[in-house]
Amino acid sequence: MRFDRFGLAFDYPENWSVETEDAAGRQAAVTVYSPEGAFWSVSAHAPGGDPRLLAEAVVGQIRAEYPDFDSESASAAVAGHTLSGFDMNFYCLDLTNTAEVRTLATPGAIYLFLCQAEDREWDRISHVFAAMTCSFIGALPG
Repeated sequence: MRFDRFGLAFDYPENWSVETEDAAGRQAAVTVYSPEGAFWSVSAHAPGGDPRLLAEAVVGQIRAEYPDFDSESASAAVAGHTLSGFDMNFYCLDLTNTAEVRTLATPGAIYLFLCQAEDREWDRISHVFAAMTCSFIGALPG
């Protein structure tokens, strides 16, 4: 399937569900959910800020919700761009979960990517998250 609204465009699996949020044109966000509950999201933020602060805010929110939490700085090269952020691990309902937050600064926006899954599902679908991120970056102008 192809999502293309709010200036955000990417491919996602046909059997996944989509939720959108457009905060009065200031910030658009899209979250795509797997049938098992994992999710991938992208949000656009005004350019010119510090992308690391966005990623750190996500880490802080998750840390506040899940006391048994671990994170480490991470980066990934995707379609010729370096995305920086954090890898996170925590327990939720007695299950281990993995999450990644990454940012990409462009002249037009700072994009924040967040994906999360229970670890058994993560092993099966982390490549799907990577493919969605790659398709998003590939659709960026210029």
